[in-house]
Amino acid sequence: MRFIGSVIEKLQRHPKRIVFPEGTEPRVLQAARQFYSLRLGAPIVLGDRTKVKEAAERLNVSLEGIRIINPAESEDLDNFARRFEKLRRYKGLKEQEAREAMLLPNYYGAMMVAMHQVDGLVSGTNEFTGSVLRPLFQIIKVAPQATTASSCMVMEVEDTRFGENGMLFMADCGVIPEPTVEQLADIAVSTAQLARQLLDIRPRVALLSFSTKGSATHPTIGKVQAATALASQKAQAKMLEADFDGELQVDAALIPEIASRKIPESVVAGRANVLIFPDLNSGNIASKLVQHVARANAYGQILLGLDRPAADVSRGSNAHDILGVAAIVGLQGIDYNKLYPDAGQKLPVDNQER
Repeated sequence: MRFIGSVIEKLQRHPKRIVFPEGTEPRVLQAARQFYSLRLGAPIVLGDRTKVKEAAERLNVSLEGIRIINPAESEDLDNFARRFEKLRRYKGLKEQEAREAMLLPNYYGAMMVAMHQVDGLVSGTNEFTGSVLRPLFQIIKVAPQATTASSCMVMEVEDTRFGENGMLFMADCGVIPEPTVEQLADIAVSTAQLARQLLDIRPRVALLSFSTKGSATHPTIGKVQAATALASQKAQAKMLEADFDGELQVDAALIPEIASRKIPESVVAGRANVLIFPDLNSGNIASKLVQHVARANAYGQILLGLDRPAADVSRGSNAHDILGVAAIVGLQGIDYNKLYPDAGQKLPVDNQER
């Protein structure tokens, strides 16, 4: 709560518009209501107006301050469909197919973000990850100065000895199954940028492995080593003040006593506040272990590298989790151009799917 309280306080000074495509989901309605009540901005939910109202009545949740949009009845539907058809024309998408896609809340919501009608999107409580990411990647795509879209979990654990006063940024936990060296370096830099923006700290980034500085040999270890060096170069090019080290085992990354024995000269080991996993299996498993076993406050997946702010929340999220993620997405929107210069300047119409 320490962390999300500070996020809420900052966002109250610069309220934002967030779209929630799952407008009839009870947890989403509760989060949207809290978003408005806390003066964080304007929540917009998508769905059939009658069904949204019925869901709110069952919850005894007021819809005051919450805008409801039914894509099927929206005056923007035709314009959105035309724009999507142009975006996907090279894939052979027909006008009627584009219209049918825009009737789907996640597609409609992604287009609202791309058209600057809202500042960010939060979805995923009832959807598989692909159903959330596919519209975003087709419509919003990767930011101009980024090459990789990934995701990050923001974790707040009770033991403040870990990370940055109990805060840990963990990536990639939701998008890329087997990142290349280039992608792994991009993930490390993007996550460091997010940590810097949200906490105003110097990120100490550990690229993790089952080996610490050559204690084991395997091709995957070489990939982590190469990604560490590349991440340092990329951060310097972006003028990002951060420290990177790898390959490190997770105990060496987090626990000072172990770090002092294994790698005493490292400025990251034992003090890491950003953890980068070598693949999606390890990242997803570790983040859920920390969330449930350590009873951490978990906020994510915060999507990184996209042209506009968005998040794919877990289907196991509660209303508080969704509110926290929406607040983070809103806070990203305040200075998003600092994270990704030239982001969100225009709707992409290139002929390359990412």
